[in-house]
Amino acid sequence: MSIVVTGATGNLGRHVVEQLLEKVPADQVTAVVRTPEKAADLAERGVKIAVADYSVPETFDGVFAAGDKVLLISGSEVGNDRVGQHKVVIDAAKAAGVALLAYTSAPGSLTAALADDHRGTEKALLESGLAYTLLRNGWYHENYTENLALVLQYNAVTHAAGEGRVSSAARADYAAAAVAVLTAEGHENQTYELGGDVAWSFAEYAAELSRQTGREIANNAVSVEAFTGILTGAGMPEPFAAILAGVDASIEKGELVVDSGDLSRLAGRPTTPLAEAISAALKG
Repeated sequence: MSIVVTGATGNLGRHVVEQLLEKVPADQVTAVVRTPEKAADLAERGVKIAVADYSVPETFDGVFAAGDKVLLISGSEVGNDRVGQHKVVIDAAKAAGVALLAYTSAPGSLTAALADDHRGTEKALLESGLAYTLLRNGWYHENYTENLALVLQYNAVTHAAGEGRVSSAARADYAAAAVAVLTAEGHENQTYELGGDVAWSFAEYAAELSRQTGREIANNAVSVEAFTGILTGAGMPEPFAAILAGVDASIEKGELVVDSGDLSRLAGRPTTPLAEAISAALKG
């Protein structure tokens, strides 16, 4: 019996595998990757490596075994047939008779276009008859802290979220919740709404950046249309820019406020404060 993590060398997958290795022997962990070279360090530590691609169904033949617990980390290729890609994994897991398939989804409250692929995948998973856990991950701190260069270049946080608030948390926090589900019993057919303990506004984000940098960082709230134009002007493809601007519109409506407490409860600790994530990013 293995704990199998797809997308294991991605930003979230890395955190999950590292935290799994703190709880279970390496030979009980299988990392599913597209590029084995990226997982060479994991292989050296005894993790089993399986090479497979969501877009090539036959590569999943034999990846799963009966009794495995599987974490399906959603594909990163927004705009492609992500539901179809995810169904490849779901079908292979069902054929193998896995014990549980956990999926990293999006908050149930999110209506932005970004959530459509997640809702479609959830439907496919429920229809499969597999024992499932829906990990409805909220927004990541890193969505913002990894993009500080432009903010600091212009001394402004530009967004289309108005006074909306975000219950973000660190990737490591969401990974801890996934690890809890994969290493304990009693999570079958459960849905968890996951978000940070504290919701913040962009004005508060700008103020915290100002405090930590000693510079005056402005809170630059613009319309969804203007924000889409700014993103495309910076070289982002228009469809993806529209998706990101649509998320900001959802934030303004309160759709990324998650107050269930599920994340800190599953992780067994408080979630990482935004200020801590900003500090780490500025040092990095």
